[in-house]
Amino acid sequence: MKRSLHAGKHQSGGFSLNMFSDDELHEIHLATLEVLQHTGIFVENEEALEIFAGGGARIDKAKKIVKLPPYLVEECLRSAPEKFVMAGRRPEDDYVVEGNRVGFTNFGEGILTVDLQSGELREPTKKDIANSARICDFLDEVSVYNRAIGAHDVPAEVAPVHNAEAFFNNTTKHCMIGPFSGYQLRQIAKMAAEIQGGEEKLRERPLVSFHTCPVSPLRLVNDTCEIIMESARCGLMVNIITMAMAGASSSVHLAGTLVDHNAEVLSSVVLNQLTCKGAPIMYGSSTTAMDLRFAAATVGSPECAMINAAVARLARYNGLPSFVAGG
Repeated sequence: MKRSLHAGKHQSGGFSLNMFSDDELHEIHLATLEVLQHTGIFVENEEALEIFAGGGARIDKAKKIVKLPPYLVEECLRSAPEKFVMAGRRPEDDYVVEGNRVGFTNFGEGILTVDLQSGELREPTKKDIANSARICDFLDEVSVYNRAIGAHDVPAEVAPVHNAEAFFNNTTKHCMIGPFSGYQLRQIAKMAAEIQGGEEKLRERPLVSFHTCPVSPLRLVNDTCEIIMESARCGLMVNIITMAMAGASSSVHLAGTLVDHNAEVLSSVVLNQLTCKGAPIMYGSSTTAMDLRFAAATVGSPECAMINAAVARLARYNGLPSFVAGG
């Protein structure tokens, strides 16, 4: 079982980057609760709307807008676990997720790959996924494997299942993937259950976790809702990766972008916990700023690093593990 080094922890020495005081974090939290209570969030999925309504949210069925009372948001944050284990095939591959510890994963999902033989840039294949999993399996610095690329030589409708088969057979580490839909998630969970020896054993030692992305600003679209709900029912972790872009899909001001980001993640937490109380969930981010010259996301910029540091602090404030883009 791997316990990574501490980071962002109050200590007598060492490097840390603390973006906010406790009072400033509380202000962002209060602003987020105000947005969720009065502006609300668009929810496309009908079943998700029913779950929100059953939990005490106010629903505008015509506009599909969900407004969340503050007590409901805070109750769901309290029931979400602060610590869990991302299990591998072997106990020595297990990765412990808990406060102030930092591990690393590879980037996902690349849409092109460099051919190892010719050096040419081309579309990736299922074999490339297998090779990427083997590389990450070898690297001690990679704590868990994140599906690095997606196979373009298989039918798009079932590509996530093919992607999962490729990496399950080539790494003993915990694996993460964006399944695209609740149906795809269930099929991948069945594969993982076969590997672990049954559904109950998979719940005890979850071999796979899932990603999904809200659409900024403030939209939980159908596939996102399905993945949030189905992961909770399967007892498998879901990572909510918000991709707000300051100056484009969110406020040009970074503080406003963080409120938007926080609202999208916290509304996802509410849906997840109303579906199955105590289900594991991660506070993710690929949020950055827009390059105003090229109307493109600035990855690796100072703004991106500032947002990542801020997101990590917000996650700690909310009692959730975090996942941020490395730039």
